[in-house]
Order: sequence, then C-alpha cells, then structure tokens
Amino acid sequence: MHPHHHHEPQGDDLTTAARKTLEAAGEQWTAMRERIFQTLAEFEKPASAYDIAEAVSKREGRRVAANSIYRILDLFVQANLARRVESANAYVANSHPGCLHDCIFLVCDNCGQTTHIDDDSITGSVRTAATESGFSPTRPVIEVRGTCADCAE
Repeated sequence: MHPHHHHEPQGDDLTTAARKTLEAAGEQWTAMRERIFQTLAEFEKPASAYDIAEAVSKREGRRVAANSIYRILDLFVQANLARRVESANAYVANSHPGCLHDCIFLVCDNCGQTTHIDDDSITGSVRTAATESGFSPTRPVIEVRGTCADCAE
C-alpha cells in the first residue's frame, strides 16, 4: 500500500464536509459545534481545549468552559472530524473527515508545528503487528518528534 492522497477541503467546504460526516454518524450539527469546529480549523498548530475555549469566548462575548469544549472535541475525534495529538494534549481538525484512516503526526519540538501524513502501509503494519500479538487495535497513534524543515534551516 502507498501513501494516501486525496483532495482536502478548506474553509466553508471543510465545515460542510464536517457537518455531513457528523450527521451521517447520527449526531446533530449544532451552532456551538460549528463554532468549535471552525475555530479548531483556523489554528495553524494543534490547539488545546483551553485555546479553543478562549477563542470561542472572545467571539461569543461570553465565557465558554473548557470542559464543554472537551466533550465536543471527544465527539469530533470519535466522528473523525478531529485528531488528537496525544503528546501535546491538543487537537487538529481532520482536513478530510469523510475518509477513514490512521494518521502519522510529525511534531516539531522547536515551534510546535504538527504535520500529519497518511501512509496506510505504515499504519497497516502497526495494526498487523498488534493483531499478531493477540491485541485488537482500535486506532494506532503514531507521533514522530523532531525538527521541522523550517526550524532545521
């Protein structure tokens, strides 16, 4: 299997794709869920629930609690609208929510920039190794820490 390539919607198209994916999963697309998804998608780096709560609170003109954001982010991860960067306890919007596959995150230790790559052959090997060990994998989490190309210059 080779790296996974496909069109990645942006802006309103990404929000529409996320809404359709969530609704297809039997969940409602509420105004608050839309604001949280759009806010998450605007971050250039992984965002914590606190980062998102602060940004949404500023836009709303009222305080939005981080624990409310966490619940929605958990739903987004389950519905494939967002990915959790485990080592940073932060989230990124899934730029292709209708496509199910495992992601590999490249996390820069200098600037925090996180890039995700799709390579089903690598994640498939991880799943196979886990299965052959008698383990039933749900979702491989692969994060590579290091230095991005911009910081390496």
